[in-house]
Amino acid sequence: MQSLWMLLACAMFAMMGALVKVATDLGATLPEIVLFRGVPSVLLLFFWARATRRSIRPSSWRLHVWRNLSGIGSMWLGFFALSLLPLPTAISLNYTAPLFIAGWLLFFGGAQKDPIRVLAVLAGFLGVLGVLRPSVQQDQWLAALAGLGAGGLAAIAMMQIRQLGRIGEPEWRTVLLFSIGVCISGGLGVGIQGWQTSDVLALSSLIGLGVAGLIGQLTMTRAFGLGSTLLTAALQYTTIIFAALIGILAWGDRPAPLAWAGMVLIIASGLLSVWRTHAESRVMRGLGSHVASGPATPNSPSTEAHPS
Repeated sequence: MQSLWMLLACAMFAMMGALVKVATDLGATLPEIVLFRGVPSVLLLFFWARATRRSIRPSSWRLHVWRNLSGIGSMWLGFFALSLLPLPTAISLNYTAPLFIAGWLLFFGGAQKDPIRVLAVLAGFLGVLGVLRPSVQQDQWLAALAGLGAGGLAAIAMMQIRQLGRIGEPEWRTVLLFSIGVCISGGLGVGIQGWQTSDVLALSSLIGLGVAGLIGQLTMTRAFGLGSTLLTAALQYTTIIFAALIGILAWGDRPAPLAWAGMVLIIASGLLSVWRTHAESRVMRGLGSHVASGPATPNSPSTEAHPS
């Protein structure tokens, strides 16, 4: 049941995307949006770490630098896409990260003969075409490319997060250092452009998107930490569904049938990729356990590993 926290996380991420659009419509700039996305996480995690006497010094500066560069770049591109594209379209493009990971493993990771990954990549590519063709106008192609770029950079960030988990880096420290980087990048942008938002509703939207992002991050971490890894990873795609519903209710964005089909294909390809990666991880863990402790007995208990 702990995996169901992912549903709340997805609703919060979809709400965050909607508030990005609202803040943009009310005159907020992209640097201001990025800054407010990071501030609540920094305040909460920093003071919690100080109160509990936890060290914020990372185990590997190099991994954190690469994670932050890719993650912050993905955030800027994703928010840019959200500001200009229909909400479900932008969210769908942002969730192509597993497709990029599957493609990388297919062509460069020694999995060239894996038919399941071939199917995932083809389905995801067709899904992207389905989303873009009816939903993106001629003046929105730059934003669409930014959305795809956000997905690609998010894939790099995910691989860095996985490496951080393998060396024992706690999730809270990874999130804190990332959020500090987000605030620095947003602050630099505000310093260059100047502060432009004075409308009360715009400021409320900025605060709201920061809080929604923080709640989404915390509940997602709880879901992955305590729930089924496979189920939690599968549930994350409900963000696209929540975004489509919010887009319909708030802006009257009714995706064309081809766009709906594209979203389904993106979700299906992501689920297929997640399942394949999970299955391979379990096989490798099983082989490692077999080598370390010998053949398993019929009464041996089985446990499911969770991300650290």
